[in-house]
Amino acid sequence: MPNLKGVNVVYDSVGKDTFQGSLACLKPRGYMVNFGQSSGIPDPLPLSALAAKSLFLTRPSLMQYNATRDELLECASEVFTNVASGVLRVRVNHTYPLSHAAEAHADLEARKTSGSVVLLPDTA
Repeated sequence: MPNLKGVNVVYDSVGKDTFQGSLACLKPRGYMVNFGQSSGIPDPLPLSALAAKSLFLTRPSLMQYNATRDELLECASEVFTNVASGVLRVRVNHTYPLSHAAEAHADLEARKTSGSVVLLPDTA
């Protein structure tokens, strides 16, 4: 990123393969949100690497946001309300008939898909 100061926030769902690059592209006092590790677990990071640019790093876990049934119901209600009102839009990228579940799994494992994959009941 020549002549750029960096970005405020990076949302990294990939993990090992992109972790260091994600940190490097942050501007001072930037935030990195790591929420996945599809390429593997990132290598350990010394705190001094964050201190050099006063960076913030977080690794949220869904279980901490819905640890109790009441929290789960509250979160689910908010999501469904936002879907119903159009604030959130659900995109289904790939569909497979239920009878092709093995193919869907193979495509997922081979990384031939991205986004949501949905199995649909077979039609008679």
